Amino acid sequence: MSQPKASAGIIVFALWLLVFAASSQIMIITPILPQIGEELGIGESALGTLVSAYSIMVGLFAILAGPVSDKIGRRRILLLGTGVMTGALLMHHFVVGYYSFLAVRVGAGAAGGILSGSAVSYIGDFFPYNRRGWATGWVMSGMAFGQIAGIPIGIVLAGAYGFKVPFYLFAAAMAATFVLIWFRVPQPDVQRSVGLLTISGAVRNYRAMLAKSEIASAAIAYFIMFLGVSFYVVYLPYWLTQSLSMSPNAIASLFVVGGIANVLTGPRAGKLSDRVGRKPVIIASCIGLSIVMILTTVLVREFWVAYVLYFATMALVAMRLSPFSALLTALVSDERRGSLMSMTIALGQIGFAVGAATAGPLYSRFGYGSNTVVGAAAVLIMAGIVRYLVPEPELYAEPPAERVDDPLLGRPATS
Repeated sequence: MSQPKASAGIIVFALWLLVFAASSQIMIITPILPQIGEELGIGESALGTLVSAYSIMVGLFAILAGPVSDKIGRRRILLLGTGVMTGALLMHHFVVGYYSFLAVRVGAGAAGGILSGSAVSYIGDFFPYNRRGWATGWVMSGMAFGQIAGIPIGIVLAGAYGFKVPFYLFAAAMAATFVLIWFRVPQPDVQRSVGLLTISGAVRNYRAMLAKSEIASAAIAYFIMFLGVSFYVVYLPYWLTQSLSMSPNAIASLFVVGGIANVLTGPRAGKLSDRVGRKPVIIASCIGLSIVMILTTVLVREFWVAYVLYFATMALVAMRLSPFSALLTALVSDERRGSLMSMTIALGQIGFAVGAATAGPLYSRFGYGSNTVVGAAAVLIMAGIVRYLVPEPELYAEPPAERVDDPLLGRPATS
């Protein structure tokens, strides 16, 4: 089959739809978990394993998929991941109990691992460095849109028609993504890795990347980024419920507000970083986020203050994520970009899990104020690592390639 014609707008939309569907099918689990347990007769203690099994598979397959995408090309890995994810989501139709549900979540986790980092890696392959912040910001806003619209719609559908229906909705979105990629998303003309694809070779590749101080520093910063957020976010709803008696509906609306902040901020922060550089935006957002975290228990005495501060929190989180993801794409050559992005995604998952596990004992012993202080400290440590140990690539560096005009890119696009 001949290469589809490159179009920046279609490519950004396809990747946005991918992120929307992939993130929504993860987020929908938590609010409908009690319904799943009731309909399938699964005990409370076992329900948590349905979530952890997915995360474990994402981390495992992310590490494996990175070198594969560097070898076979980003377009093929996108098609593979969206195809497997569509099938895994449709398989929820056959769930009848705990083990069948666990099996389909393992399959979805494998697909999630294949897709982890693929969208941002494709952006790094297709877009020049001075447009990656803009593209990443828009693509990653798909996650926030899922938080605003996808999850509420999914909850309503689950309540009316059963817990399986939201997964059909996100399967349809993922299938549409597969079709878009097949017909409209080309394989960028970049260097792929050469030689046999083996486990030992992949291990050597990861070791070689981490042997470079800037790569190791960036990986640690990505780990700490999610670690700090988890210290703050995981027990925030619990604290608000205890301190302000906020209802579940009020907590849900809080997350909608956070999603709106993400949508409004992510693309703009990415575009700003295209102009002024990634590091100034990342560092400024870290400083602002640490201040918001510290002030949370001091200022939040009424509902409306919680909404304002959470809006600011999610805006500052989005302000970090888009520029930092764009920065990562330029730290390695084309044939290692997928490996780096998959590795950092896996580290982010681990960081969030470690923070979530540690936040509980911290909250129980010292109160939520300790969570905000530790989270703020982690955020500032990330800022220091980015400031002193992670280099800022040349702002307008472009890989040499044969190109055709594309006005949406602001420069010629890969043919």
